[in-house]
Amino acid sequence: MAKLFTKVKKYLEANSKTISEFEEENIILQNDSDGKGDYIKSWNVSGLTEPTEEQLNSYESSAQTEENNNTIRATRKSAYGDIGDQLDEIYKDIDAWKARIQSIKDANPKETE
Repeated sequence: MAKLFTKVKKYLEANSKTISEFEEENIILQNDSDGKGDYIKSWNVSGLTEPTEEQLNSYESSAQTEENNNTIRATRKSAYGDIGDQLDEIYKDIDAWKARIQSIKDANPKETE
């Protein structure tokens, strides 16, 4: 199940808003550790009403895909290694570098929406 943060982000994007709404503290998410999970504590986004549970749930699939792809990107980044080492590898043997990078991508494919 996708995180509330990601579903709210998708809702914002679908309504021509940006993630900066979180950074500006126009949206505050909270979890009271009562087993009920995260919820929207405060919503002050100009020109956009707070989403209903149904609206947020409509973004479940795309939000889950985004979270999965973020995990895949992190896995790839770790497997690629240091950029300096990669540049050295390219200089010494670009074909070996291409094959190594492709094998990492093949082992960690991104999802499509």
